[in-house]
Amino acid sequence: MEFIRRRIETQVMSLTGLALGQLDMENPKGDPGLYGPDAICWQVHGDFPSMLTGGISALLLQMLHPLALAGVWDHSNFRQDMLGRLRRTGQFISGTTFGSTHDANWLIDKVRTIHLQVVGTAPDGRAYAASDPDLLTWVHVAEVSNFLAAHLRYLNPHLSLADQDRYYAETALVAERLGARDIPRSRDAVAEYLQHMRPQLLCNERSHTVLSLLLDAPAPSRLAKPVGNLMMQGGIDLLPDWAREMFGIQQSALQRRLIRSAVHTVAPVLRWSVRNASVHRAKRRMGLL
Repeated sequence: MEFIRRRIETQVMSLTGLALGQLDMENPKGDPGLYGPDAICWQVHGDFPSMLTGGISALLLQMLHPLALAGVWDHSNFRQDMLGRLRRTGQFISGTTFGSTHDANWLIDKVRTIHLQVVGTAPDGRAYAASDPDLLTWVHVAEVSNFLAAHLRYLNPHLSLADQDRYYAETALVAERLGARDIPRSRDAVAEYLQHMRPQLLCNERSHTVLSLLLDAPAPSRLAKPVGNLMMQGGIDLLPDWAREMFGIQQSALQRRLIRSAVHTVAPVLRWSVRNASVHRAKRRMGLL
């Protein structure tokens, strides 16, 4: 069983930001980072299965904003290296959540510098900049709302409303430091914000290309491909109904029940196998493991 566990863990870890090898989550000892182990975001971001489904859903939702999509389309190699894109995103989220104070600050400064170079003109003629505070808020809310939705569906549906609000308040810290503004910090504020943003969203040929690339994203092995496909469907299912309708995605009620049941079956195996993820390393740094 240990051989099987290690094999699954190796394949899972190859998908994460830890595969980039730039962060030391276990040092310096005792450094709580930006949040510390009592933070709700440690609970939410520490579960690989729900973060994977939430991350897929977040990326699709983000790409419905024409300016966010234009920046990624023009300045990212995601079409040639989708896995690399996912790893880099994962590195930022795990590093700012679980990393040392130094590494979290380094990642924030690094991304701020990159954002300054991401400027251009969208197909509709509008100028865009990744450092645009309003665009940063959109990207942030699309991420954290889906991370929390996945956590509630696949790990802890009993997370209190107060802790859900606390999660949004906590994660606003990094968004604010990246330059976002007017960040919603509660469940109600996030729901109101998403409703407000809907008229600005658009699903076009580029959006469908992103969806196709995600559906065809490489897996670490042939055996992992079915699990990857399942988690992809779980991410699509996690989208708000109106977002799925914009993509023209049809999932019957039966299909959605089957997807959720399958994810609930696979998720415990992934949790059992992974013992060296960012959250585990951070807990060792804090002397909790």
